[in-house]
Amino acid sequence: MRILRGVGIMLLVLGAMAVAKDNALGIHEVSQVKFDTAVHIGSTVLPAGQYEVRHTMEGQEHVMVFKRNGSKEEYKAKCTLVPLDKKARQTQASYQTTGNEKLLQELVFQGDSAKHVFGN
Repeated sequence: MRILRGVGIMLLVLGAMAVAKDNALGIHEVSQVKFDTAVHIGSTVLPAGQYEVRHTMEGQEHVMVFKRNGSKEEYKAKCTLVPLDKKARQTQASYQTTGNEKLLQELVFQGDSAKHVFGN
């Protein structure tokens, strides 16, 4: 019985540490986003599709890695985290549109307490 209790407590502690790691910056480490049309992020063009988006750090820089579902190709874009007043209720993207081109400005993922802002 003691062994089971010890294992249960250890699992709770490990689970709490994993949640704390994912939310240390107020964001999920991995999210999903769908682009209905091609999207520019800086000088990179992402084809339309469903993407797994992973937030990583390269030194002191925040980097978003976009991997299209069903593809091995990855696209990287530097971003800045900007705190939100409260956790995001839904996932949303903000664009600047020029002609037929959409330039991604911001990404907010449901449940995050910070948004990702992309430079031009």
